[in-house]
Amino acid sequence: MRLTICKHCNDAFDKNSRRKREVGGYIDECPSCVEELGTETSETIRGVISGDGKMACIQILKFSSKSEADQYCSAWNANSGWNNRRSGGLDDVKFQKIGENAGNTNHKGKL
Repeated sequence: MRLTICKHCNDAFDKNSRRKREVGGYIDECPSCVEELGTETSETIRGVISGDGKMACIQILKFSSKSEADQYCSAWNANSGWNNRRSGGLDDVKFQKIGENAGNTNHKGKL
């Protein structure tokens, strides 16, 4: 394990640690400084899947924060089931759809 020196506080940290991967930030910033200074600027993106026939539909969504993404995914997973419209709590979280691959129920040309 090789330690890196933080450019803000001069503490040594492991840049490959789990906590560093979770909080992000530049490679020469320790996890504590990333959280304190708010230097993580990457977008929070999640993919959600719903089953439809033999081909699932996947949507790629962008959120403004990790907590909103986690809240949405938790509500998404709680609202599962046959013919569920997935409405319970999902409208409470703002997101932007950046991609979608819709399922095809008629995947073999049968009606």
